[in-house]
Amino acid sequence: MKSINVKDKLIDLSIPKIMGIVNVTPDSFFDESRSLDFDRIKSRIVRMIEEEVDILDIGGYSTRPGAKEVEINEEIDRVVPVIEWISNEFPEVITSVDTFRSEVAKKAINAGAGIINDVSGGNLDKEMFATVSALKVPYILMHMRGTPQSMQSLTVYENLTEQVIQELQSKLKILNEMALSDIIVDPGFGFAKTMEQNYKLFKDLDQFKIFNRPLLVGISRKSMINTYLEIEAKDALNATTILNTVALMKGADILRVHDVKEAVEVRKLLTNNIL
Repeated sequence: MKSINVKDKLIDLSIPKIMGIVNVTPDSFFDESRSLDFDRIKSRIVRMIEEEVDILDIGGYSTRPGAKEVEINEEIDRVVPVIEWISNEFPEVITSVDTFRSEVAKKAINAGAGIINDVSGGNLDKEMFATVSALKVPYILMHMRGTPQSMQSLTVYENLTEQVIQELQSKLKILNEMALSDIIVDPGFGFAKTMEQNYKLFKDLDQFKIFNRPLLVGISRKSMINTYLEIEAKDALNATTILNTVALMKGADILRVHDVKEAVEVRKLLTNNIL
């Protein structure tokens, strides 16, 4: 049984979990997911909870290609109040913090978050692995090269899937040596990959079972969809739902999404033995 330990509670992943995206930013790529207005953020969170979200992923630094730098104190000021509010109002709801900075991660965990979601896989903060190990919380290890500002210039691979797996494996080895057991693997769709590479990686998704770790897939409304279909992010819900369906069929344990209701419906159809 795949599971993760969040705040001394074992979370069974035999039924996939839905992670809702909450961007406390002014510039994330999908405008309906982003806001700096606290009331609007709270409204979005309440709606996701009503739609049966399992995890709320709170981020204060947009990591879309070419995103602007955000000062560390500003990132903390964005995410910590939101996490504290969720912890007070909905203590049963799991929150993760979407950050590549160890100091932000520490503040967020102290505020009530239960998971660290690091898009850089430890690349952008040399203290992140030690911090996660000391905090003993589940860690989402994502594949990325470079920074949000440079990653799209680092898309040369001899063998894409093999190299992504190897680069993740080298970090898993370090984390295992640091006695961190709850690690979730994310192939990093959209990060240091071209559109064609994203689809190649998606086709090969079942190869990531080699890690015997929970697998997270985050493709919601991303440019791999929008560019291929020649649409905007606001029009990408249908295609996102199709790919999320395939991702679950290929073994994804967690779907990271903007649209919780539709992802929950996909899960119900695929896990209730009616098909």
